[in-house]
Amino acid sequence: MLHPDYPIVTERLLLRPATAADTDAMFAYKSQPDVCRYLPYEPMSRETVAERIAGVWGRTELTEVGQGLYLCVEEKASGRLLGDVVLFWRNAENRTGEIGYVFSPDAVGHGYATEAASVLLRLGFEGLSLHRIIANLDPRNHASARVLERLGMRREALHLQDLWFKGEWGDTLIYAMLEQEWRGQSVRQLESDSLTTSAD
Repeated sequence: MLHPDYPIVTERLLLRPATAADTDAMFAYKSQPDVCRYLPYEPMSRETVAERIAGVWGRTELTEVGQGLYLCVEEKASGRLLGDVVLFWRNAENRTGEIGYVFSPDAVGHGYATEAASVLLRLGFEGLSLHRIIANLDPRNHASARVLERLGMRREALHLQDLWFKGEWGDTLIYAMLEQEWRGQSVRQLESDSLTTSAD
């Protein structure tokens, strides 16, 4: 089970469960066709956004396999809602999970997705003791692929025409990271930070 303490604080961000007060800000980007182009849903109405916040998007913990923990990503300095991220608990026996994210167009290009998604990896590997975390995306979504590569995830597989997606056959690109890869990456970062501090 996973019971995070909120808000989860990073250098520039606050991650927290969604509330009804986030409805308009989430609707502003989830209603845009360009934002939803590679997502598994069509542009949403305000009513749909509100219903999901009152339901699965408002969950504050993971208590069983199959659930997803959706978190709003808020800019610490301004309080502006930048987007939202999700960690899915996929399988208990094989200790697998999946991450995803969506951001407002005016928040893209500043490293926010990478900063927020790194929290999901930590929650998955440390909080849920997962062995493997994946991310699925449309191969045409180059910006999302760059985020996953910056996180240190490996491009692992390309499934050709494996799903009927928004009126056409679509491909699925899979990135993955193992627990030992994440821990090794974390150790290297700590060593790098230590060297930087020593140099200062």
